[in-house]
Amino acid sequence: MPSDNRRGVLFDVDGTLVDTTYLHTVSWWEALRQAGHRVPLATIHRSIGMGSDKLLDHLLGPERDRDADGKLRDGHDVSYAEYWERLTPLPRAVDLLRACAARGLRVVLATSAAEPEVAALRAALDADDVIDTVTSSADARESKPAPDILVAALDQSGLAAERVVFVGDSVWDVVAAGRLGIPCIGLTCGGTSRAELAAAGAVAVYDDPAALLDGLGESTLAALG
Repeated sequence: MPSDNRRGVLFDVDGTLVDTTYLHTVSWWEALRQAGHRVPLATIHRSIGMGSDKLLDHLLGPERDRDADGKLRDGHDVSYAEYWERLTPLPRAVDLLRACAARGLRVVLATSAAEPEVAALRAALDADDVIDTVTSSADARESKPAPDILVAALDQSGLAAERVVFVGDSVWDVVAAGRLGIPCIGLTCGGTSRAELAAAGAVAVYDDPAALLDGLGESTLAALG
């Protein structure tokens, strides 16, 4: 439960702070290809940001053989793990985290990645000294666009929905935040267009963390503290 009037910023990580969206796309493509499914990369990309269950529903249909889901997830995970040591933050992502912390804002990584992936993402960012709270897939019963992971992030950080802003890169991020009445800043660095993020309800859209950092003083984040 929120304990005081402290304010914070919830950050999605994949595609928002770390350049992983297309790595996930290729990894899902390979897993699906190995299972005999021919799904275009562009179609897969538009599903990234959902949890694996909803992603597979979206790509293969809800009437698919769900007994094969575990093998598909494992295929994705094996392919994606090959990139872990080479994961790279998006432009000035770490500087943005530090700038938010310097303003007295709690920095929360609201990710639904599995624990091993979270460790790789944190290693890529190398900013644990300014990160207050980090979630993982174990904290959410339902994946985005359901808001469960954001609820978990609020509960674990002691922040209230009316005192935070969420920063994400996908339509699913914007929708999840909207269900809790949390303003969402969209970043196009995950490959989703400015128009799509704005149409989903993003209060502002920037190219990447560097652009948001450059405009930080006039952004929705500035009103927090």
